[in-house]
Amino acid sequence: MDRVMNIVLFSKRRVDGLKEEQGFDGRIVLYPSNQNLKDYLSWRQADCHINNLYNTVFWMLVQRSGLTPVQAQKGTLAGDKNEILFSEFNINYNNEPLMYRKGTVLIWQKINEVMTKKIKLPKETEEKEVEVSRTKTKVVPLHCDIIGDQFWEEYPEILAADS
Repeated sequence: MDRVMNIVLFSKRRVDGLKEEQGFDGRIVLYPSNQNLKDYLSWRQADCHINNLYNTVFWMLVQRSGLTPVQAQKGTLAGDKNEILFSEFNINYNNEPLMYRKGTVLIWQKINEVMTKKIKLPKETEEKEVEVSRTKTKVVPLHCDIIGDQFWEEYPEILAADS
């Protein structure tokens, strides 16, 4: 999946099999407080969950039950969708991978990188191997709950100090 997404998002050519041009929907928003930011991101994660639950039920009804898309779109509550998945398809939605239920959160994280380099010192005739370490900042994908406090306690550097 990662390979497909990388090809789709970063390719300058049209990817075979896609009916539309690839794209990425991004926004830059300045929120007035950390709480506003947390509320917004919590809403986005809840929205991801709702959309995935809807799509999981919809496609199971279309692909496995043979319903038409119009029939599969009948209105149901989230609890009904969970019940449909479990009773008709033996799927416990709570056991689906976090990536689908929670989405992907991208954070900058400092990573210590240790590598071995060969160097030749001025007064020596042979190369010598030495370990060199450096800190790099890397984008790390996470599939976790950001609605509760645990995420924010684990990654406090994400939020600027409130003034």
